[in-house]
Amino acid sequence: MLLIKKLIKITASLDRSAAIPPIPVWTRVTTRMLKIALLVILMSVMKLSFSDNKLIDSSLLYMSIEELMNVKVITVSRTPQKLAQVASAIFVITQDDIRRSGATSIPDALRMAPGVQVERIGTDKWAISIRGFNGIFANKLQVLMDGRSVYTPIFSGVLWEQQDTLMEDIERIEVIRGPATTSWGSNAVNGVINIITKRATDTQGMLFTVGGGSFEHGFIGARYGGMINEETPFRVYAKGFSRGHTQSISGENANDQWHSARGGFRLDHHRGIDQFTLQGDYFSNFEGSLLDKNALYLSSNLTGGMRVNNQGGNIRFRWDRTFSESSSFMLQAYYDRTQSTLQPIGRFDADSFDVDIQYRFRPFDRHQLTWGSNYRLYHNKVFDTDLLAFSPRARSNHLIGTFIRDDITLIPDRLLFTLGSRFEHNDFTGMEIQPSARLMWTPNPENSFWLAVSRAVRTPSRVENDGKINITPFLLPALGPEFSNLVLPISATLFGNKHFGSEKLIAYELGYRHQFSPQASIDIAAFINDYSQLRDVSFGALSLITRSPIQFLQPVYLNNQGSALTYGIETSIDWKPKDTWRLQGSYSFLDINFSSSSFMKDINPTTGGTEKANPQHQLSFRSNYDLSEKLQLNLWLRYTSKIALYDIPSYVTMDAKLVYKPVRNTELFVVGQNLFKQNHREIVSDFIPIAPGYIPRGIYAGIQWRF
Repeated sequence: MLLIKKLIKITASLDRSAAIPPIPVWTRVTTRMLKIALLVILMSVMKLSFSDNKLIDSSLLYMSIEELMNVKVITVSRTPQKLAQVASAIFVITQDDIRRSGATSIPDALRMAPGVQVERIGTDKWAISIRGFNGIFANKLQVLMDGRSVYTPIFSGVLWEQQDTLMEDIERIEVIRGPATTSWGSNAVNGVINIITKRATDTQGMLFTVGGGSFEHGFIGARYGGMINEETPFRVYAKGFSRGHTQSISGENANDQWHSARGGFRLDHHRGIDQFTLQGDYFSNFEGSLLDKNALYLSSNLTGGMRVNNQGGNIRFRWDRTFSESSSFMLQAYYDRTQSTLQPIGRFDADSFDVDIQYRFRPFDRHQLTWGSNYRLYHNKVFDTDLLAFSPRARSNHLIGTFIRDDITLIPDRLLFTLGSRFEHNDFTGMEIQPSARLMWTPNPENSFWLAVSRAVRTPSRVENDGKINITPFLLPALGPEFSNLVLPISATLFGNKHFGSEKLIAYELGYRHQFSPQASIDIAAFINDYSQLRDVSFGALSLITRSPIQFLQPVYLNNQGSALTYGIETSIDWKPKDTWRLQGSYSFLDINFSSSSFMKDINPTTGGTEKANPQHQLSFRSNYDLSEKLQLNLWLRYTSKIALYDIPSYVTMDAKLVYKPVRNTELFVVGQNLFKQNHREIVSDFIPIAPGYIPRGIYAGIQWRF
């Protein structure tokens, strides 16, 4: 009973916040209903916690490395392939990896993948990219949730605070490093992240988890899976959490506490050779942030706090028909709606509808053809503020595309050649053609070599096409000591460009995989990326605005005059010294050379400054060890080199998770995050003017039941 009382006190923190404005009534009601429901479930199952049920699944730890390499992935070719036979740089984060890491969010879990830059800006915001060009709106990365794109064309990027689910329901996260535009279309330039959730049949029964701590103030989640009939399993879930604030570098409270409530369902139906899936989610977030009063583009009436409220939902339908091992058909459609309010920055409403079909067949013995087509409608409305305006305010964009890929077996089980291309039309730049060629050579079961050449494009966002950002007003010191008390009022405005074109990439990749034994393997990938027509800025003529007070107007225009050459290497090592101990290490090196004609190239993180806005070296080392059947110790050490543009030094940190299983269906855990220092800096927001802050050390504990 003492344990239950403590857990109730932890969940009560979901409603507490002294540093940010009150949560809207409807959000508080939703959160309280969630808490009441979950606590009722908790009380009802206490008697069942000592029943004879399955242990929490840790079977992946007991699989050999050879078995793990034969796990099938789908993101590279949109069809199942063995991991060891994929001609691409791919890394799979499994559910066991997520559980053992102690990660409470998808961005934190992504730190496990080599070549992925994950930098936390504040409690609720991250900058995530692959192979460079990172920022709060990293525009060269496609992100999918069960094949549903969450890339927003308003700013070209992903709003990571909106991408979440019950972490225990994630089956795996497939991370492709390098272009995948042939399969997934424009904007999958530097890579694709596909978060794949479990089938309803794999989430039967009840799961309940609750806990809290210093930074993770409180979290609670529940899932129930059942059967409508023998062919129709389903699940429903709900979760909520409250996370604490960070501290700005000036020592102020960053006021970025984060409250979230989310729920959803999945229903699968099997009938003969057909499988149907219906899935949906709804979420509500309430956050805050401290605006950077030193940002040159903020006027005095915009400084202070920022209140953020975003909510939305989605529904997805998918139909799969499997004719044979080499022939199948897929139809998927989804609708997504989000509403985001960032006071006083702006407000955005967005609706998207997508329909996607795919057909796979074998016309000849050595050819496996895959053809697909998709249509996407994206409608958004932007409400103007003093800082940001769009013309027109509301706009609908249409995208239609088709792709074809041929997997040609040149030598059975030894040499595979893949040739394909996507043909896509969008409203901003018209037709885009994105071909790729890949070769996979497997001389023996222990070794495989692959190489690839690809063309990819990143299409313009709405803000680049028809947006206007008032970088106003800022003051330039007058020249000369005799004018030290004088300043010149300058009003700068960044204008979108109706003729802004797509950014282009030609990528060259080479990879090697070697399996030393059934217990050890290594994966190495190297790349050279040649970018052209990248986003850059130019300056118009200074003019005088004859209004009170008198100001000078400095127009800033977007263009496609930038270019870059990047190269790097990524490697990951997997080793099991014994059945109950697994070691995983990864290292990434990245070098960026950006060419820009702008005099701001060295200070603009989205143009020439990107050379210094990304870490050159990243290192990760994980140790997962089962001390006994009831006790697990998981350690995760990370190193990130300096980010010179923001004067952020290199740092080393460690996460640790200790798990105790007193009975077969109960798990007690304690997690320490960022243990080596009280806090550290990771990155600075390059678009939204959020005050730079420190990411704190955190410790939390919890309990989980499955029955």
